[in-house]
Amino acid sequence: MVAGVNPHDIMERVVDIKRIAGDDERAHSEEDKLHQDVLRAIADGAPNSSLLARAALETCDLDFARWCA
Repeated sequence: MVAGVNPHDIMERVVDIKRIAGDDERAHSEEDKLHQDVLRAIADGAPNSSLLARAALETCDLDFARWCA
């Protein structure tokens, strides 16, 4: 399983993303990394996949611009 992908660690990462939400590009990048890590853990057979996904989706409620150049 991907290191740092358990519900507690995910919520810490969500808090970190919220903290940097004033920097749209950085927050969006960290959100993408988090979602990719969670998807990788689920693909690898994480036993708590719905809990992991639900925790990671908390970032969708954060207010920052999401765009790609």
